[in-house]
Amino acid sequence: MNRFKASKFRHTEARLPRREACIVGIRAGCAAGSGSQVKAGCRWVAFSTEAAGVLGIVALECEDGGTRTVSQLCCHSDVVTDFDFSPFDQLLLATGSADETVKVWHLPKSGQDMPSAAGLTLAPGGGPVDVLQFHPTADGVLASGAGKRVTVWDVGQQEPLTALEAHGDQLRSLTWKRDGRLLGTSCKDKKLRIFDPRASPAASQSVLGHENNKDCRLLWMGSSDCLISVGFSQMREREVKLWDARQFSAAMLTVTLDTSPGAAIPLYDDDTRLLVLAGKGENLLYCFEAAVVQPALTPVTQCRMEGRTRGLAAVPRLALDVMACEVLRVLQLTDTALVPISYVVPRKSVQDFHEDLFPDCAGMLPATSAQAWWAGDSQQVRRVSLHPARRPTETFTSSVIACAQPQAADTSPADGDTGPTDTDTNRSEGSGYSSPSSLASPGSTSGSLSASTGPSSGFASSPSQKSLQSILGPSSRFRHAQGRVLHRDTHLTNLRGLSLTTPGESDGFCANRLRVALPLLSAGGQIAILEHSRPGRLPDVAVPTIQNGVAVADLCWDPFDTRRLAVAGEDAKIRLWRIPEGGLREPLREPEAVLQGHTEKIYSIRFHPLASDLLVSSSYDMTVRIWELGTGQEALCLQGHTDQIFSMAWSPDGMKLATVSKDGRLRLYEPRRSLQPLQEGPGPEGGRGARLVWVCSGDFLLVSGFDSRSERKILLYRAQALPEGPVSVLSLDVAPSTLLPFYDEDTSVVFLTGKGDTRVFLYEVTPEPPYFLECNSFTSTEPHKGFAFLPKPACELRDVEFARALRLGQSSLEPVAFRVPRVRKEYFQDDIFPPTRVCWEPALGGSAWLAGQDGRQRRLCLRPPDMLPASQAPKDAPARRFVPAAVYLEEKSEEQKKEELLSAMVARLGSRQDPLPQDSFEGVDEAEWD
Repeated sequence: MNRFKASKFRHTEARLPRREACIVGIRAGCAAGSGSQVKAGCRWVAFSTEAAGVLGIVALECEDGGTRTVSQLCCHSDVVTDFDFSPFDQLLLATGSADETVKVWHLPKSGQDMPSAAGLTLAPGGGPVDVLQFHPTADGVLASGAGKRVTVWDVGQQEPLTALEAHGDQLRSLTWKRDGRLLGTSCKDKKLRIFDPRASPAASQSVLGHENNKDCRLLWMGSSDCLISVGFSQMREREVKLWDARQFSAAMLTVTLDTSPGAAIPLYDDDTRLLVLAGKGENLLYCFEAAVVQPALTPVTQCRMEGRTRGLAAVPRLALDVMACEVLRVLQLTDTALVPISYVVPRKSVQDFHEDLFPDCAGMLPATSAQAWWAGDSQQVRRVSLHPARRPTETFTSSVIACAQPQAADTSPADGDTGPTDTDTNRSEGSGYSSPSSLASPGSTSGSLSASTGPSSGFASSPSQKSLQSILGPSSRFRHAQGRVLHRDTHLTNLRGLSLTTPGESDGFCANRLRVALPLLSAGGQIAILEHSRPGRLPDVAVPTIQNGVAVADLCWDPFDTRRLAVAGEDAKIRLWRIPEGGLREPLREPEAVLQGHTEKIYSIRFHPLASDLLVSSSYDMTVRIWELGTGQEALCLQGHTDQIFSMAWSPDGMKLATVSKDGRLRLYEPRRSLQPLQEGPGPEGGRGARLVWVCSGDFLLVSGFDSRSERKILLYRAQALPEGPVSVLSLDVAPSTLLPFYDEDTSVVFLTGKGDTRVFLYEVTPEPPYFLECNSFTSTEPHKGFAFLPKPACELRDVEFARALRLGQSSLEPVAFRVPRVRKEYFQDDIFPPTRVCWEPALGGSAWLAGQDGRQRRLCLRPPDMLPASQAPKDAPARRFVPAAVYLEEKSEEQKKEELLSAMVARLGSRQDPLPQDSFEGVDEAEWD
């Protein structure tokens, strides 16, 4: 009969919060791997931020109706990959990082003063720390996974208890059984393993879990012998499997969810047997009820959220609002908010405690110590009632680390019950805490990421935040820059047959101030030439094109001749094309010139920034060749590369050429001085692609690339000291495409985006620490296939537009304007628009440059004649806020005062000669009353 008994959770509802209950305005990060992005304890919530090595910390609940402030915890020198709260000491937090260390922190009880130093540091070794989890019954036992190995630590002794047998590939997740006896893991080699750490470092059982090696997560179902795994099938379908550790050879149940690509994040509550699933990057939350006697996953409810999920965490049961029948609370981390979702069982009476919904749960007093557990002690945590009147109020303070300040344990036992009151008198005196600040931007401690929820939210900035701004460093004057797609009338639409096969070393398309060149998918390497002056919808018929003859590898406009286009083909030749005045009217089949010399396919081509008729090219033959276009001959051939050349860039003065290649090396040439590199230095670690650009007047090189974990990063080098390595490294995100950098030398702002991205990162680059000052990013609704920037004269200066770009979409080309909001736009903003270099006019000829001459381009003031510089604008006189004292000192008679009062009243009421409203009413004729 029990088989058909209705579940008491079948009507569970997911209730979304009011806006004031959310924490908005944050800037969440998303580290690579399968670690947590958000975790909740009974007092604090921790979440990943965009700043590398920094966690956001906020109180779970408002105390006494006060305010909540998001504080920062500066944990590591690299990305925080995972973190976990102790199940016993609600102030104990463990963090793991890509810097290959684990740190344990003791957070304050209240306020925003976060620790400035960790209580202790562990070094597991073996690579970046991927996952962490505290032991469910013993205080001070922590399991960490790094690379292929799991280490079980005695945190108090700072020593490993055991190192489990190495896995076949990178670890994905680990999970303790609630009784603390067994440990389960999932791995990239598709296997699920079960360990008894105290018996043997080898796995006691293993089985092939999910057929696809994408992200797989494993969870124990409380103290039972059953586990839940979430992963992907061979057909890339998301699936959930139930396993029995006693019969681990095959899954008891497999449920297919959908075909979404985002890795599913599972949360399981053993007391209610509710399983919540959310996909990374998605806004749908699933809720199932799990049954193990007769295996089943029964759908309970679905919840569609406003924001996309970056992380998911369950709030401890001791923090639930049981009198509101809240059986589960989940915290969703999005890009900009932390959103609580309450799962509530509707009951007629909400004034009574419902014992059937809230059985006793595990308390917060450990059952044993680390050494006792390792010696074989398997005592279980005492279960406590959730009834408000019977709930214990004692708290536990772990002795694994010495706190920065002595703290007496809060003990308010009910009914005479006395709990542990660890008051560790040996704790060292001293501050140990740093002042709070808003969450800093990546690579900078100056940006503000303080949380806010509007005027009525109850959230406020940290009291010392404003006073610390001078300490935290500079902020960019472009931090509020806004990217806006211009009106549809300026778009080029109905683009058809765009090529998607241009190499990664190419930007995909190129533009100058008059026209744009777009490679097409058609055979023969066709290139469409479109005029900026003729926006709108293109005809459905084929447009005239350049017939290049072979597939396009790269293409580039001559900066000094808007009609000349250089195209590198896969046949190792460079063709120069001249566009007729007014644009293409018919197909163009004959190039102006053909450059031959490379023996293999060409990677990329770049014109010289100062000298006319000079072009540089790189090829699979590992050479970089400089061509003199006036003669059509090769002038110089640079040697020294040993692998594929990802990118090259001329210095602003045109004297040097920098390259970055697949062998992980940066090289700096002075072509007229030597054909071999004058300097070499370490480049990005990954071999997936890289780009470089000169910044800060040619004193620095900015390189975008990947690290060994495929995370996108930007690196800053001193051009005169490449062997010393980067002076600053900034992690951005995880994405497959190489970041394409564009640097605006007038504002020192670098724009970074990749093919297939929807986001453009903006940073102001400075020659001194912190080097990168974050600005507002631009986000589009759909991925772009390319991004190209136009010369400075294309900007609308009256709108304070400091950069203009073209965004290539699926079938359209859209102008994007980057502007700085200013109040007094009627004045020329000379702090944003200094005299610009006339980069569209050559400083000298190519032959003169090859002969050893150098030139300098003139600079042009962009100020329109009818605009006054903002630096010379008259300052508005401040309005008088107070009545002059003479008014109060002047003596007036009583008659004068009465006359003034009467005049003021008459003025407010209006003229007494005005007709009253009822004077215009016509009324009713006397005869009508009969």
